[in-house]
Amino acid sequence: MVQFIGGIGRGPQDPAGEAGWGGEHPPRMGFFTDTSVCIGCKACEVACKEWNALPADGLALTGMSYDNSVGLGASTWRHVAFIEQERPVGVEEGAEGGGGGDSMRWLMSSDVCKHCTHAACLDVCPTGSLFRTEFGTVVVQQDICNGCGYCVPACPYGVIDQRPEDGRVFKCTMCYDRLGVGAEPACAKACPTESIRFGPLDELRAAAATRVTELHAEGVPEARLYGHDPEDGVGGDGAFFLLLDEPEVYGLPPDPVVTTRDLAAMWKHAGAAALTLAAGVAAAFVSRGGRR
Repeated sequence: MVQFIGGIGRGPQDPAGEAGWGGEHPPRMGFFTDTSVCIGCKACEVACKEWNALPADGLALTGMSYDNSVGLGASTWRHVAFIEQERPVGVEEGAEGGGGGDSMRWLMSSDVCKHCTHAACLDVCPTGSLFRTEFGTVVVQQDICNGCGYCVPACPYGVIDQRPEDGRVFKCTMCYDRLGVGAEPACAKACPTESIRFGPLDELRAAAATRVTELHAEGVPEARLYGHDPEDGVGGDGAFFLLLDEPEVYGLPPDPVVTTRDLAAMWKHAGAAALTLAAGVAAAFVSRGGRR
């Protein structure tokens, strides 16, 4: 049985269409990152920086991991996480004695903007700098961004970030310029193990479910999908993952909820409350006038 993480907030089936692209736009495109075959080479990070002309992160390691970029940011749109785990081996659960010991394993995952179905960053942007493309992705137009930073706390994943020089925000564009000419994103093109897969989102979801079933059959019961489910708190991600442990281990929120998901309903209730209040004030005014 495929294990999914999430469970609320079904998103629109066609976010690009709802954004005004009409019925003839391309299918929604996305990323499926299979962490079970990621080797941590960082080819995706390098390709992303090279293609998008992003500043270098420096060569200093963090001291906690073989990592020099720490996490996603305004100048790091792809980040490969290295998680070192100590696991007991050689002793079955509940067994006494035996020749068991400790074994280390690496969990590696290339993180990226999730291009949410319900994108809070897009919802709160006052200038229209963030927009939904015909491919269903979310892109920032830096020449329109005013550096207000409203989108930064709105993102449930902590992805979008400001540059200190002028406050403008930057994040993954899923190589929008490459998609327009029929090319795949630079990170997916550079991945040597096909850990990062790019394509129509519906096809990726089907392939991901098949991959989880295969891993379960091969004795990897902890394999699970993250961000796949349209019923989750962001309506499903345009970039989702196959994980080998809990999301928190990878630095991902276990149940992300977009802050603006219920905004329309909130305005509806606020409007109803305002009308009720106005009616009450009017009734009181009329009643008071009639007693004079």
